[in-house]
Amino acid sequence: MTSSALADFPSPEADIIIPYGNDQEQFGELRLPKGEGPHPVMMFIHGGCWLAPYDIKHVRQLAKAFTDEGIATWTIEFRRVGNPGGAWPGTFEDVSAAGDFLPTLAEKYNLDMNRFITAGHSAGGHLALWYANRPDEFKPRVTIPRVKGVLALAPAADLAYLHQTKACGSAVDKLMLGGPDQFPERYKLGSAIDRLPVNTPQHVILGLYDDAWTPGGMRYVNAAVTQKAPITLTIAKQSGHFEMIDPRTSTWDLVLKAAKDLLK
Repeated sequence: MTSSALADFPSPEADIIIPYGNDQEQFGELRLPKGEGPHPVMMFIHGGCWLAPYDIKHVRQLAKAFTDEGIATWTIEFRRVGNPGGAWPGTFEDVSAAGDFLPTLAEKYNLDMNRFITAGHSAGGHLALWYANRPDEFKPRVTIPRVKGVLALAPAADLAYLHQTKACGSAVDKLMLGGPDQFPERYKLGSAIDRLPVNTPQHVILGLYDDAWTPGGMRYVNAAVTQKAPITLTIAKQSGHFEMIDPRTSTWDLVLKAAKDLLK
């Protein structure tokens, strides 16, 4: 499956669309399972090389599939490279604000913040890992939600490595407004691999046929293991880069099991 398939992914409407900021890109789509709850909740962050042309639409069917399995989903949009205010630090500020907004929603929609995980695909997998161990500079001065686990699907977690490989048309340089030699401190603050070690349980799923992104994902996994972070790796043997975000594929069972394991 290639990126061209994303245009044909179903895009079911959310139950509720809620802004978490004042910019048109600062909103989340909330989907609620049947029943009164309290519902476990997942903040899902879409991929697309952090670039403005790739938006929330292509992960809506995945969010609905999680919700149909009993997990409330808060699928977020955020300012990306090409949006006013996107890239460093705005993209990271938006992810922080979206996650920190969840306690505001929890009481009204009966969300169980003791069972809160982040999840994301590709660039969104990087941001999901980053949020779980973000630096203090991106934390508010109020009580913030504790992340119980992270589900990272083909995460772009090593920004310096992706700078070296010029992945996605050197998208990392656009996100960070330069390279790691130019902004070493910025990369230490923003790259998930440089935020290790982390105590939050993580489950990383990499596609066996994902030649472009699995090598970088393995760099993160190996670094986490070396630093004794609680991490589980699954190699999806029937997946490239995009099958893992399509609940109509055979990889869906692996993705769903990983999410439920993190929520136990």
